Amino acid sequence: MIKSLGKGYTSNGKANSVSVFDLQTYKILADIPVGQNPDAIFYDDKKIITCNGRSKDATIIDPATNKVVGTVPLGDKPETAVSDGKGKIFVNGETTNAVIVFDAINYKEVVRYKIDGGEEPTGLAIDRATNRLFIACAGSQTMVVMNAATGKTIAKFPIGDSDGLVFDSQTKIIYTANAGGTISAIREVSANKYEFVETIASEPSARTIGIDYITHHLFLPAAETEPATNGERPKQIPGSFHVIEVGK
Repeated sequence: MIKSLGKGYTSNGKANSVSVFDLQTYKILADIPVGQNPDAIFYDDKKIITCNGRSKDATIIDPATNKVVGTVPLGDKPETAVSDGKGKIFVNGETTNAVIVFDAINYKEVVRYKIDGGEEPTGLAIDRATNRLFIACAGSQTMVVMNAATGKTIAKFPIGDSDGLVFDSQTKIIYTANAGGTISAIREVSANKYEFVETIASEPSARTIGIDYITHHLFLPAAETEPATNGERPKQIPGSFHVIEVGK
């Protein structure tokens, strides 16, 4: 969502596109072809960026024109991306357990950091003030704190099978949404010191998470599910979708 332009953006995985809609009328303004199976999408202060899982790349869109201005090959399945606001984009590479860094101006890869102590990275956030990345790793069920300038692991905490992570820059608390029905809360005391705060109850299907930075409330999509069979993911029960709000 870009309030100054009055536009909102959604990634459409099956359609391999991004839809642009008017924030007032919700009318579709454009459908932009991107890479294959776009999933995570975000605004980095200047451009819209999508993480395309099947084509293993990132698409950069100019919101002023709604035109694709670049594609960055990543050589890995990108899960989530964030920006440091200073010209670098950081992307979680799920299959190689790495953070891929590319230049936000020329769209070229700069470096990639192997995640020490984490496997299958999913959720990702950044503290721009301390230049620290917070990485939820579903495979190892850990949250890794990484120095964004060097790739060095600063800290790691056991969490759960997490798919989503958010950082509250005012309270300095990192939240991970975990399968099994929990939220892990970890506080950034300083750039190099972190402490576990608490485990918050949610629901087993609530593995992704959003935050309202004004109220500091958390929002997690969830649904009732049928028991998993043949190693597949549990199927949602129709009509059971809801959003959990967590706050104090």
